[in-house]
Amino acid sequence: MEKQKLAVAMSGGVDSSAAAVLAKGAGDAFGATMRLCDEAFAEAGAAAEICASLGMPHTVWDFRDTFRREVMERFAAAYAAGQTPNPCVVCNRFIKFGAFLERALQSGAARIVTGHYARTVRQGGRVLLQKAADKSKDQSYVLYTLSKEALERVWFPLGELTKPQVRELAHEQGLASANRKESQDICFVPDGDYAAFIERFSGKTFPPGDFTDLSGRVLGQHKGIIRYTVGQRRGLGLALPAPMYVVKKDVSENCVRLGFSQDLLCDTVEVGELNLTACDAFPSPVRLAVRIRYNQAEQPATVEQTGADRLRIRFDTPQRAVTPGQAAVLYDGDTVVGGGTIL
Repeated sequence: MEKQKLAVAMSGGVDSSAAAVLAKGAGDAFGATMRLCDEAFAEAGAAAEICASLGMPHTVWDFRDTFRREVMERFAAAYAAGQTPNPCVVCNRFIKFGAFLERALQSGAARIVTGHYARTVRQGGRVLLQKAADKSKDQSYVLYTLSKEALERVWFPLGELTKPQVRELAHEQGLASANRKESQDICFVPDGDYAAFIERFSGKTFPPGDFTDLSGRVLGQHKGIIRYTVGQRRGLGLALPAPMYVVKKDVSENCVRLGFSQDLLCDTVEVGELNLTACDAFPSPVRLAVRIRYNQAEQPATVEQTGADRLRIRFDTPQRAVTPGQAAVLYDGDTVVGGGTIL
């Protein structure tokens, strides 16, 4: 039987390199590196080198226009609206499992392969997204936006492996990426200065305004509303008698409202921009576990669908620093039921 043609998303890092090794053993594989922004394009040379050492073809697909429109513009607009977005979630939706998948299928590939730590399983006529075997590396949270169609066409070969096993596989193949460090930065903000990027990218300036307490009393001046996020305590530049935290950003009044630790607690969350993959809708309230940030353990909650594109989540225990713009991802055990954007 002829092997399936597989398109491997190659970044030049150890994870995508290990995924390429496993793909080569399973099918007619080729590597493809996405050109997303000029700041991060050095990775293409590393990916080409890996592919050459594996005897795999390599190509570069230019998605800069799509990336700018769907990821960078959304990122800047969300910050300007007072949110704290997760650009990796958006990139997975529109680029890696959107534009990349479409280009791969046009190139004759049957499936795409990525180095994400997650798993898929077919159950009852659906392909479900599940957590990785290595829970410490699990990336299912940032993959919840995958469409049902994308889940049918993706393979996560690292889903059953631990990070040490992945590095060992790369060592065994003599790959240059075996000891490469992981990047923690957003690719288009390599210096980590989000505010400077947003002002440069949007051409807008975000003027100083008031820090106030929750009663409206002015505590000092902030340096621009995009420089703060809910839950932040450090870097406020204020001399306060007790630790205070960003509780809310009021864009219309250019005001950052501060409160104490207990003011960050919230038990009810409104969610929009839904993507449900394990079901089509929730006809009645359902008990699930919910994660509201990448490195958080899931929390038990009751989930109620309040509209075609809206959920209300009521946590059993109040959660700290629930942040508009971040993702709320719903789990039933290891299975991702779906998720949405915290409003």
